[in-house]
Amino acid sequence: MAVVALKKGEGRTLKAGGAWIYDNEIASVTGSFADGDIVLVHDFDGYPLGRGFINRHSKIRVRMLTRQIEQEIDREFLRMRVQNAWDYRKKTVDTESCRVIFGEADFLPGLVVDKFSDVLVVQSLALGIDRLKGTILELLKDVLAVDGIVIRGVYERSDAKVREQEGMQRTKGFLGPEFDTLVEITENGVRYQVDVRDGQKTGFFLDQKYNRQSIRRLCPGARVLDCFTHTGSFALNAGAAGAASVLGVDASQLGVDQAEVNARLNGLEDRVHFLCADVFDLLPSLEAQGERYDLVILDPPAFAKTRSSVKNAIKGYREINLRGMKLVKDGGYLATCSCSHFMTYELFTQTIAQAAHSAHKRLRQVEFRTQSPDHPILWAADESYYLKFYIFQVVDER
Repeated sequence: MAVVALKKGEGRTLKAGGAWIYDNEIASVTGSFADGDIVLVHDFDGYPLGRGFINRHSKIRVRMLTRQIEQEIDREFLRMRVQNAWDYRKKTVDTESCRVIFGEADFLPGLVVDKFSDVLVVQSLALGIDRLKGTILELLKDVLAVDGIVIRGVYERSDAKVREQEGMQRTKGFLGPEFDTLVEITENGVRYQVDVRDGQKTGFFLDQKYNRQSIRRLCPGARVLDCFTHTGSFALNAGAAGAASVLGVDASQLGVDQAEVNARLNGLEDRVHFLCADVFDLLPSLEAQGERYDLVILDPPAFAKTRSSVKNAIKGYREINLRGMKLVKDGGYLATCSCSHFMTYELFTQTIAQAAHSAHKRLRQVEFRTQSPDHPILWAADESYYLKFYIFQVVDER
């Protein structure tokens, strides 16, 4: 087995508990190997650090699978990883629909598996784990079957651009028998149709599950504006909680069409309505028309997908938060979030404060939340912490 040796003074993130070794941290690789193979990892002085898989096409040259240098990466090892991931979900979340495997945070780097009722959707983003995904999915179905959960189908959504950075082609399609890719789920008592074939990412954003629930107490009798509604999840939670009226806005007609279907599924079409529009254009227009809301929800896509895009992302987050605050009635509420790893907690908080200052608003923090526990944050693996979610009361300056 090939051996990767780190440079002296490198591997600090790895040694602190992270899972990645970058190409510029490596002093040498000895022995023969092919990209995607398991390799041994040693410190500069020969101290054993564990095993991972290597890929020369990626800046992330090695992704660690275990810190145990003698551990074989075999079927029993993968069964242990899968079982641990499922046991954790059973303790921490509603498992009717949840993320069952969350990459590095479940010590299976590069692999995401979402469970939507009795369907699995898999996203494989690294070469080494791509070779193992068939065995992992087989083991996962076995583990779920022990708890009486029979998986009727698996769909692959490995169509993310990041695969190209691994020297891999994008791919999507059925893994096994075909099935209806419109899958109905229930979350927080709200019914949704999830489009696992053509929806964004794996079809539905499970990471906001309990954040959606957290806005409900603010909604009875309220007038609500839900921006970047996607398929209507925050809007429908507001409607189910007794909002007087809800307007959900998204730039995707496909998303709006699906949101309208979801509203009908829940008998909320009389109070929850959707509009296909650019939020950045719509918010100033609503403000000019004198519209005001008891609750404004801002759930934008990741504006900062790379470190280099952070500066422009800050402008976007500042703009929508400023506009959103101006649409909140005095004493009303704002729920706002960022799903970008590169938009750190400190930076996001600072940006919201700047928006409040520009809007001449005072903010009273109700609560701060992160992603649902089925997307665990692994300390020292910073990439696993990405979702920041605030609820504020917004009051005029006095």
